[in-house]
Amino acid sequence: MRRSRRLLITGGSGFIGANFVHHWHRQYPDDLIVVLDALTYAGNRANLADLDTEPTFRFVPGNICDADLITQLFETEQIDTAVHFAAESHVDRSILGPSVFVQTNVVGTFTLLEAFRQHWENQDKPEAFRFLHVSTDEVFGSLRPNQPAFSETTPYAPNSPYSASKAGSDHLVRAYFHTYGLPTLITNCSNNYGPYQFPEKLIPLMCVNTLLGKPLPVYGDGQNIRDWLHVEDHCRAIAIVLEQASPGETYNIGGDNQVKNIDIVEQLCDLMDTLVEQLPVQPARNLITFVTDRPGHDRRYAMNIEKIQRHFGWSPQYDFATGLKQTVEWYLSHQTWWQPLLSPQYQTFYKALYGL
Repeated sequence: MRRSRRLLITGGSGFIGANFVHHWHRQYPDDLIVVLDALTYAGNRANLADLDTEPTFRFVPGNICDADLITQLFETEQIDTAVHFAAESHVDRSILGPSVFVQTNVVGTFTLLEAFRQHWENQDKPEAFRFLHVSTDEVFGSLRPNQPAFSETTPYAPNSPYSASKAGSDHLVRAYFHTYGLPTLITNCSNNYGPYQFPEKLIPLMCVNTLLGKPLPVYGDGQNIRDWLHVEDHCRAIAIVLEQASPGETYNIGGDNQVKNIDIVEQLCDLMDTLVEQLPVQPARNLITFVTDRPGHDRRYAMNIEKIQRHFGWSPQYDFATGLKQTVEWYLSHQTWWQPLLSPQYQTFYKALYGL
């Protein structure tokens, strides 16, 4: 019989975190879920509002760098499982202001690890405890066109302040397993898409700008390639790793779906033309605007997912065309969700970033 868990989920009001909270609650409704979130610009309390009346759900506003708060939560809530999503995660923002990325992603992860280690040791090191750290494929750097996909043994070669800060946090998690025996796990995922994604990211940005008749900014020549993973497939994979993997393991999670940025933008334009009766500009492709490339822009990412397939039988279930259409439909039907996010601060950032 499965043992119930008491989870602390950091960053649970963000894009992937909120989807994971919903996924886990559907799968294990009797498990306690405590969400800790600082509710920065990308954290949205509304993402979890439907769970507020659930007796096994609790939301705590707070920062992962607050050691006293985290220690208190581990003890009072009797947490045995930490799932760590909280992170500054936008490459462009890390170029404009890297210090907060180091503070949140490196110092914050260290603070969590230390508090979890002390809690675990105070409980006589239970075997069932787990600390799962959610990371990114960007820690591996950039691939040449014909280079094999990233595996779990690919050397780290981060190229942005964001990816460097995530690499640092990965190394800390690994060190805590090898030094203290802390039961840690690491997952490195490719680009996610799906509901609740903040509109600065590529897919929701293109949907929102098309509806508003604004330019669709594409970096450089648009030939950069990413491996796209539906967030629900990602959540399934994390849940499987958390439940079945041995401590100290690392798993790549990808969509097995490499697409050029310009191809995605054009697909989104065609979907918007089809799904929206009257757009400000039609065809939507007329809004595509090539802008100055991002400094140090990685050319290609791709994930080798053979390990997680071999160990647990997991594979992505979402067909990209179907998943993309469903995602566009979600943003079209949830305009009251994203409209409040287009704050003056967001507009200032957007203009500074793309020069539009």
